[in-house]
Amino acid sequence: MFQLRCTVRDCQQLLEQRERDLVCPDNHHFDQAKQGYWNLLQPQDKKSKNPGDSQDAVLARHRWLQRRHSIPLIETLRGWLAVKDPEANQRTLDLGCGEGSFGPALFSNVADSYCGIDLSKRAIKLAARGWPDATWVLANADRVLPAADQSVQRVISLFGRRPVSEIHRVLLPGGICVVAVPGEDDLIELREQVQQAGHRRSRWEMIADEMSHAGLEVADQKHWHSNVKLEPDAIADALAMTYRGVRHSQKIRLDALQTMNVTLSADLLLLRRT
Repeated sequence: MFQLRCTVRDCQQLLEQRERDLVCPDNHHFDQAKQGYWNLLQPQDKKSKNPGDSQDAVLARHRWLQRRHSIPLIETLRGWLAVKDPEANQRTLDLGCGEGSFGPALFSNVADSYCGIDLSKRAIKLAARGWPDATWVLANADRVLPAADQSVQRVISLFGRRPVSEIHRVLLPGGICVVAVPGEDDLIELREQVQQAGHRRSRWEMIADEMSHAGLEVADQKHWHSNVKLEPDAIADALAMTYRGVRHSQKIRLDALQTMNVTLSADLLLLRRT
């Protein structure tokens, strides 16, 4: 399995697997959940009793990805992330992995060197059931990542968290980080109809600057977009997974929507640790 380290404050030693336990040299124990994931979340890393995405948001995202609208996006990312030598054991850390659809789509032949991290127990349970051969961790990716210094060849953040200093710490020199964020016209038609506002905001330049200041230089940048026809149930899922709190007035406008063409877009960054 993927090499992890202890998340107990001021410990951070490597964990050793003993059957269904992970144990560090200071004898801190972490049990494997029956669904197959590891709970490394510490009390100080929680902001609520049930942190992370809600059950409704997790299931909406899962249904959305099962409709395969993201297949062209995955094909675009595969050019940067293709594993040429499965025997090389190049570790991949997936931050904010959610319900786990992107991991097996991109790294199905190297499960032993893949680790998905998410703060939502609902999401990580679904991910672990869907791809049991990989390593799944319940942890707060905004805090200290459960990986040793310079131990990871790839970090991916696909619409998830980006703890810049931690990404730099865990990446080997020359290692890569792939970031995807919604494009300025992502779901623009839907936002105009339901929210009656289609604000366009490009984020990738700001992210590139932030990463560059931390020692992660932009090696490539792409803009991906697609146009899909959505039925009412898909429209509802798109809103549920991206805009959690739909107001009553927005719900009325949403219920009135029928089939519509919607733009999907993302800005993609390939960064390299200098």
